[in-house]
Amino acid sequence: MRRKLDMILDVILEEHKLKQSGEFGGEDIVDVLLRMQKNGELQFPITNDNIKAVIFDMFSAGTETSSTTIDWTMAELMRNPRVMAKVQAEVREAFKGKTTVAESDLQALTYLKFVIKETFRLHPPIALLPRACREECKVNGYTIPLRSKVLINIWAMGRDPEYWHQPETFQPERFDNSSTDFLGNNFEYIPFGAGRRICPGMSFGLANMELPLAHLLYHFDWKMPKGMSPDDIDMREVEGLVFSRKNDLFLIPTVYNYNPSN
Repeated sequence: MRRKLDMILDVILEEHKLKQSGEFGGEDIVDVLLRMQKNGELQFPITNDNIKAVIFDMFSAGTETSSTTIDWTMAELMRNPRVMAKVQAEVREAFKGKTTVAESDLQALTYLKFVIKETFRLHPPIALLPRACREECKVNGYTIPLRSKVLINIWAMGRDPEYWHQPETFQPERFDNSSTDFLGNNFEYIPFGAGRRICPGMSFGLANMELPLAHLLYHFDWKMPKGMSPDDIDMREVEGLVFSRKNDLFLIPTVYNYNPSN
């Protein structure tokens, strides 16, 4: 398995080395790393193994955090039928009659983006963000020594009533007409981190959530198993590197058939 994975990564590197610069919409992160490797832009050499490790980390980390966030999103939508109805209406209006949803179609899904943002606020997959202090500083009267390891509690920041109205309520509309984004400019909301160490796989991770969620909401209606209500959904967390739900989410899908007369 390891040898097969290494071969796949080698193919990715060779494809990027062969393609012309600027083709297919400009550089991606692999192109940037290969350029830095070729030009010796860093103080230390970058090997092919280094680049392959970055690619692997992006895919492995992005896959687990994305699936965890989709799980939390569906749980919150089932517990909030008003939000579920609104986001499904948006998706179905945008893609009416289509058999599949393409990534290019996602730009029209404004409310779905709000839903994902709100899920990240309440359920960031990485709840504690590690950082190292580059110089001695003071925070709220406490001296933080040089090279101290600091854990930023993203989970608590997203539920701080000083910055969020009714913080325990799942309300995607709070992001409407708001400048708050994923880029780390608003320190009360940094699910992907901020600054130079912001998550390099942010765009990949978001696409890995938006596209599957759009498909799930477009093609299916969802209900709880017989005898269960949305209030029965267990929203407890499992503490670990990734804050996932403690128990699996079981839902019953019903295929949605588009009717142009609706």
